[in-house]
Amino acid sequence: MITDAAPPLRPWQQIWRLLAAAALGVVLWILVAAQVPPGYGGPRVAWLVTGDPLIAIGCLVALLWRRRFPVVIAIGVIIASTASVLSGGAAMLALCSLATRRRPVETLVAAALCVVSTLFTADLYPQRAVPEPLWLTLSVPLLMVGIVVAVGAAIGARREELRSLRERAESAEREQLARAAEARILERHRIAREMHDVLAHRVSLVAMQAGVLGHRVDLPPAQVAELARGIADGSHQALEELRDVLGVLRAGPEGLEPPQPSLADLPALVADARALGLDVEFSVTTSGEPPDAIARTVYRIVQEGLTNAGKHAPGARVAVTVEGKAGDGVGVTIRDSGASRRVTGPPASGFGLLGLAERVALAGGELDHHREPDGGFVLGARLPWQIHEGSE
Repeated sequence: MITDAAPPLRPWQQIWRLLAAAALGVVLWILVAAQVPPGYGGPRVAWLVTGDPLIAIGCLVALLWRRRFPVVIAIGVIIASTASVLSGGAAMLALCSLATRRRPVETLVAAALCVVSTLFTADLYPQRAVPEPLWLTLSVPLLMVGIVVAVGAAIGARREELRSLRERAESAEREQLARAAEARILERHRIAREMHDVLAHRVSLVAMQAGVLGHRVDLPPAQVAELARGIADGSHQALEELRDVLGVLRAGPEGLEPPQPSLADLPALVADARALGLDVEFSVTTSGEPPDAIARTVYRIVQEGLTNAGKHAPGARVAVTVEGKAGDGVGVTIRDSGASRRVTGPPASGFGLLGLAERVALAGGELDHHREPDGGFVLGARLPWQIHEGSE
């Protein structure tokens, strides 16, 4: 890829290039001045002393804009060097700078002009030595111009390589930032699912307690006060859990994880359901502790099953069974006998079982839910439990 952009030069980089060009011009000027016959005068010698340096100074000043107007400056300096030996260094620098652009046409034109300019300059001043053969007169400037063009092209190739490496590094950094952003989005989605599971269960409990208050007007004051306290406590816990989840969302994936449930939290979950009037039979027969991700998924399955039973089957008998061991997997079943009375429950979000199916699939398991002929409902899942070294 060829581009016009060149990295900007710092002041000291500009200065040493111009000094090198001036030094080369001084060497050429001294060599030419040494060939002037002793005692020779005339306008050409006067031009060598006065006009030649003035043109060289003008060429060196013009080189300050060679990167902004590369072709114009290069051609102008090369043509001006026809009347000034001291400008030879400036012409070489202009040609080298132009060659870094790696444009063959303009480089060849400038190189040809440089060779022709050198031939004219050779006859500009009187010489003591016998004129050299034409082949030698041509070979020296051709060799110099070829070296300068090759150096310029190599510098241009190096700049292009560095530019390509820089673009690759920037692209890799952008891709890394994009992956990090995607990871943050996925983490927020995961936390949002956790928020749904936690809050749906808690709010459903509050709604069921409020429904009991509205349906049973004959309750004694003690039970009414107990239900009211349950509603207040449940609402407070829901707000605390919502605050915890939102705090994690604000902190991002680097923030601390909220405490995650496990199989040890299932008895407390069942106790909350029993406190709301559900007749729950609970049985856990597992050998050892399953992995954290599997235990958390089992908890969410039981939580969703009890929440659905409380919303859609009030007064039902519910059987919760968790069994399994390493190598055989974990099985969890929540079975209810169907609603014993018809009440208006809280509105359903429609995403509970859908999110649960996604969670189980991510854990490598299978989810099943169906209604039974007697009106009951079964929610079951089978999750893998791999055998790890030291788990026996």
